[in-house]
Amino acid sequence: MPAQQQLQPGFTPSLLLLVAIAAGIIFGIVISGLPTELVLISCGAIATLFTVLHGGSWQLVMDIMGHKIKTALTAILVLYSIGMIIGTWMISGTIPYFIYHGLELVDPRYLYVMAFFGTAIVSTFTGTSWGSAGTLGVAIMGIATAMDVNLAIAAGAVLSGAYFGDKLSPLSDTTIMASMVVGVDLYRHIRYLMYTSLPAATLAAVVYLMLGLNMGDGAATSAAISQGADQIRSIFDLNLLLMLPVVIVLTGSILKKPTLVVLFLATLCAIVLAMIVQHAPLSAVATAAVSGFNVDLLSVIRPDVEVDSLYPALLTLLNRGGLYSMHGAVLFVFCAFFFASALEASGILHVVLNRTLAYVRSATGTILASLAAGMAIILATGNSYVTFFLTRELFAEQYRKRGLHPLNLSRSLEDGGMIPEPLAPWTVSAVYMAATLGVATIEYAPWALFNYLGLVFSILLALAGPWFGWFGVRRIPVEEESTVAPAMEPATR
Repeated sequence: MPAQQQLQPGFTPSLLLLVAIAAGIIFGIVISGLPTELVLISCGAIATLFTVLHGGSWQLVMDIMGHKIKTALTAILVLYSIGMIIGTWMISGTIPYFIYHGLELVDPRYLYVMAFFGTAIVSTFTGTSWGSAGTLGVAIMGIATAMDVNLAIAAGAVLSGAYFGDKLSPLSDTTIMASMVVGVDLYRHIRYLMYTSLPAATLAAVVYLMLGLNMGDGAATSAAISQGADQIRSIFDLNLLLMLPVVIVLTGSILKKPTLVVLFLATLCAIVLAMIVQHAPLSAVATAAVSGFNVDLLSVIRPDVEVDSLYPALLTLLNRGGLYSMHGAVLFVFCAFFFASALEASGILHVVLNRTLAYVRSATGTILASLAAGMAIILATGNSYVTFFLTRELFAEQYRKRGLHPLNLSRSLEDGGMIPEPLAPWTVSAVYMAATLGVATIEYAPWALFNYLGLVFSILLALAGPWFGWFGVRRIPVEEESTVAPAMEPATR
């Protein structure tokens, strides 16, 4: 982090500025529908002005922003890599292969719930919500587009499943980090997460099932679905070899190989498949990788196909991907980092949280405060690691004083300080999911049920604790206090 000392302004001006920024974001993005980038830059400028007026400097904001960009460089490069993957997987036939069999096998009424469980399984075995959404999630969104179902609900189901599986997985970096920061066993942490994650996932799955079963006439008819599948078969040569790029991604994720290397190999494999299986010239493959796949390329690959005769939803589905398609997402990341950096430089969040802790005098209040703090920090910084360490620093001693086992804190770190992250349009995860799934954050957020139901069930357990024997909230027995307290010391990195 930058060496310059952060400011400690007064509580009242800090609270007023936080309220003003929150109101500005809600009014600008939700009510007025203004471009999110403009709203973030404006709020960041206000926070920067506050910083300068309280003795800070513009350089402090830039230093913090530089640090954030440095730590997020891999994520930015992953964004560009996903753009190339979508373009090359499209021209190679890998994504169309999934879509074709999805249209053949999947009943539109069960698409939402299948999207939830499918991405949950992939995330559990790979430990990455991003990888699950970027592979199976992309294919599911393609099927949803061809079936003419609600894309916002489909994207929400993909996101929910991806994050649920991520929390179940001992391979997940955030799950590992949450347990390590607090100092509890990883597998005990995962089991303890089930008190909130399992009911949240169950309720989400039921809602997705009911939404599908009650689907109106908006879904495509069987004839239209069959027409779309037949046209995909006429455009691409489909065979099992097209699964190779997916196998590379899943294998690399399971073996915890560097993400960028795995994505590059998967892209390279798709390029070779496009040239061998689809007989696409290198120039067309390069165009798909950089500019994205477009039906105009069919004149080179399949000159016998009449583009005007293709199913309209299929055209929308095929024209996507490419390196250039991620420029907007990366610009969004820079705007979000400016906002988060200005907010951090102002010091207002730290001041408000510290003052709030002085009024927390119960076990229930401690859990609720840590959930609120985690959510505030993750939405302000967009960095789950930073959120984990800051929340642990603020609440570790408070949890011990209230007789709460460290497992409660590790669970709160995830439910409040990690899972809600993709619901805020200015976070890197939200930018990634919106760009990858092709649905704006503000549209899919209401349907990403698991991502806020986990928080809801954490709150309910805390509130119900005093009345139901602290079910799902482990207290520290007297004989354990001397052994549990040392675990609250900072974990070794």
